[in-house]
Amino acid sequence: GVNKPELLPKGEVTPVIDVAGFLTDGEEKRIRQRVDALEADTGVKLRVLAQNYPQARPAAAGVTPGLAIKDYWGVDSDTVVFVADPNTGNILNFNVGANVDLLVPRNFWSRLAGRFGTKFYWQDQGQDAAIVNAVAAIDNCIREPIGRGQCSAIRGELE
Repeated sequence: GVNKPELLPKGEVTPVIDVAGFLTDGEEKRIRQRVDALEADTGVKLRVLAQNYPQARPAAAGVTPGLAIKDYWGVDSDTVVFVADPNTGNILNFNVGANVDLLVPRNFWSRLAGRFGTKFYWQDQGQDAAIVNAVAAIDNCIREPIGRGQCSAIRGELE
């Protein structure tokens, strides 16, 4: 796989990396605050990578840090890596740590992708709305009490 640590931000580690430029500075800041609060409150580490791989322009092909994010973020069983990439058919892709897998109903991730990740949704609403809503829905789901109705509603932020 691709491993380009040079594409990672320098300095302090950030939970949101937008190499594709989908998010405004304000959206990125709000997502970062939400992700930080989720980790502080629940121990779940949500990490967001927005990329466009491979891009149509050959000179810019492969603008993704790839595997380097695992070390950068210290990905473990409490981590959800959310990769937003319009080249994968569904813009929303999740790599869910084992501990988080036990907390969240398994069908949540596919239902979430079906709600905000379809090409129709993000072409109509924008990649940024898909990402912001997905982060909100993950945050809402993880904070729900474990039980029968947990995460049955996919609740984004912009609805």
